[in-house]
Amino acid sequence: MHSEFFPFVIEGQIVGYIHHHFANNLRSFQEVFIFSKDSSYGGCFGSHVTLHPMLKSPEGKTGAVGEVIKCLAEKELIPGIRNELYPVVSSFGAPIFFSLERAAAPYFGIKAYGVHMNGYVEKDGQKFLWIGKRSQAKPTFPGMLDHLVAGGLPHGIACGENLMKECEEEAGIPRSISNSAIPAGAVSYVDIDGCRYKRDVLFCYDLKLPEGFIPKNQDGEVESFRLIPVPNVANVVKRTEFFKPNCSIVIIDFLFRHGYMNPEYLGYLDLLRSLKSGDCS
Repeated sequence: MHSEFFPFVIEGQIVGYIHHHFANNLRSFQEVFIFSKDSSYGGCFGSHVTLHPMLKSPEGKTGAVGEVIKCLAEKELIPGIRNELYPVVSSFGAPIFFSLERAAAPYFGIKAYGVHMNGYVEKDGQKFLWIGKRSQAKPTFPGMLDHLVAGGLPHGIACGENLMKECEEEAGIPRSISNSAIPAGAVSYVDIDGCRYKRDVLFCYDLKLPEGFIPKNQDGEVESFRLIPVPNVANVVKRTEFFKPNCSIVIIDFLFRHGYMNPEYLGYLDLLRSLKSGDCS
């Protein structure tokens, strides 16, 4: 672990990592955050950040941390507030310690989960992927290329249900079609950018769409859609940085699973291994 990050410890488990510079913003909220050398857990964490022991329930933790996030957002220290809560957990499906504003997740280095769907069409024996272009008004990665459907996994909704909801909102795909999406594994990655420490796991889905289906964005987050042959999409991923970075990872996973990559390619195993470079748990 990078020495400039404090472990974020809840109930004896590391749930995230907080950069020293960002942690300085938390020191004045002494009724919420405790900075400790750790004696109660045998000193195994060293210097770390935890929550005040008076905050006992998940709801109490969520509310107290939420008020801190609100203050920091007003000072523009956490931009792009979504008013969407992510669960803080040690691993997927584990008990939830509390819930945290989505925009704050990378500043606390918690594990975040999402769903990404490869929407494809088969015509004359060739596969095509529907690719979206993000709205210029998006707070993150405006104007970049994206999957047909993708979204974070907020607190209190299952992956499959979240995917169908995103299908309706982002591409106008009715549930009668989206309920045929096939879960196809997961990818994981870590991205450190200044004080932000992203630890993401993305659940991958494939959906074969009817030839005549035309996606229509419903929530204003997508500027346009294009249907592109899979080899052309692979070439864009390989030669440009037009795609939102985590989309490239999911597309590469699709290329492996659908036979567009083979062991004769130089670096095959290294690339395959990199698809789970983060803690996939």
